[in-house]
Amino acid sequence: MSAASAGSVTARHIERVLLIINPASRRGARIRSRVLEAFADASVLCDAMDTKAPGDAAVLAKALAASYDAVFPLGGDGTLMEVLSVLADGGPPVGVLAGGTANVVARTLRIPLNPARAVPLLLAGDIARLDLGRLADGRRFAIGVGVGLDATMMREAPARLKKRFGFMAYVIGGFKAVLRNEKFDLRLMVDGALYERRASAVLIANFGAVLNDLIAFGDGIVHDDGMLNACVFSPESLWDALRILWKMLRKDFSPDPCLFYKSGREFRVDTVPPMAAQADGELLGDTPLSVSVEPLAGRLLIPRRK
Repeated sequence: MSAASAGSVTARHIERVLLIINPASRRGARIRSRVLEAFADASVLCDAMDTKAPGDAAVLAKALAASYDAVFPLGGDGTLMEVLSVLADGGPPVGVLAGGTANVVARTLRIPLNPARAVPLLLAGDIARLDLGRLADGRRFAIGVGVGLDATMMREAPARLKKRFGFMAYVIGGFKAVLRNEKFDLRLMVDGALYERRASAVLIANFGAVLNDLIAFGDGIVHDDGMLNACVFSPESLWDALRILWKMLRKDFSPDPCLFYKSGREFRVDTVPPMAAQADGELLGDTPLSVSVEPLAGRLLIPRRK
């Protein structure tokens, strides 16, 4: 999977940017000065605004973005999605600066976590158009919505571990979730068709791979085709779970009784019992949930591909 696509265009000259900082994120306050220095080194005027509560990033972006060539959220994936959501379909492009713990979107788009490297690459990069997923409450996501295993991984990474170990806190949570291998009865609706399975995890994916292309979900999953993709994982044992992970690492998409895929535009996920859900690394609450796709609604700055 490449973040760039045939629909990507070269970013216009960027002279003035809005930097929206979440000081409560794991790295946001600490790397603030380095980000400002990076914009100054690039001779780009940067106006910085701090958020004070959840939702502030969206309010600031909506009110101020029209005066800028690009908006750069500095925080976690939640801060990014607040900005990307409110600027969908018409706002200036968004540049991802990784200030959180997981930084799923930055890692997936291969954006350096070091802002001194990320800022010049994004300023000189391309603008990628990508589909966005939309939840029933209006919230949007870029990478995917997960139910079961990956949401449990997020929930099992407490704040004290995230503060101390960063991304490794999620690895610890994921290891615990795999060992537990909680199963549930799934009722999955895709464009009106019903699919029922016993499962451990469901992902409604917009990207085919994450974490610098390390883990692949399935074949033919792209972020700019106007579709989302349901990926259902049904390991019966720890051995099955490890085998599936190995296939994902090797990008082996051969048929497997523990894997089920279905692409579409409208999804509903019901589980018995209710299971935790997450979108782009942010916990949502429990199922049921409904998801739809908004084709090419997002505009992101990405490093130029050689």
